[in-house]
Amino acid sequence: MSEETLRYDIWVEEALRSVIHKTLSHIQHHGLPGDHHFYISFHTQDDGVAIPGRLRAQHPNEMTIVLQYQFEDLATDETGFSVTLSFSGKKERLTIPYASIISFADPSVNFALQLKMMPFDEDGDDEFEDGVDLSELDGADLEYFERATAKDNAVPGDDADQKTGEVITLDAFRKK
Repeated sequence: MSEETLRYDIWVEEALRSVIHKTLSHIQHHGLPGDHHFYISFHTQDDGVAIPGRLRAQHPNEMTIVLQYQFEDLATDETGFSVTLSFSGKKERLTIPYASIISFADPSVNFALQLKMMPFDEDGDDEFEDGVDLSELDGADLEYFERATAKDNAVPGDDADQKTGEVITLDAFRKK
């Protein structure tokens, strides 16, 4: 028997990235249905990431983009996606490999994926710059983003981190 460990962590992450690929591919071909919209955070310095220099200067480690109303030319392939977004009134083309994505969320259905749990830099510093302009978010999205950020930054053992159990009876849900 081999001393090698099965790499479930890598396989699960690959499967989660395929969900992102399938989602964006569906949107590319069928459009964005209903209230669905996506927050996609990615490492700006990873191989294959192509963003304008001014955006990389503003977001040297991590950036979050929103795909909702104003995106164009979404293109996907097996390794990543490209999209045209408007930044300060100027249209810019971004290319993002799936391997660079660290989070993907669709607040309209309370769906979120966290990926790439390893720290970004070699120093072990996992504090990233927030790439979302909070002034552009409406009430529900701002609340969702703040809850997700607070959950990510919670310190184990904090009172906010503790959950209490509640017992309910199924009789309340049964037809009489």
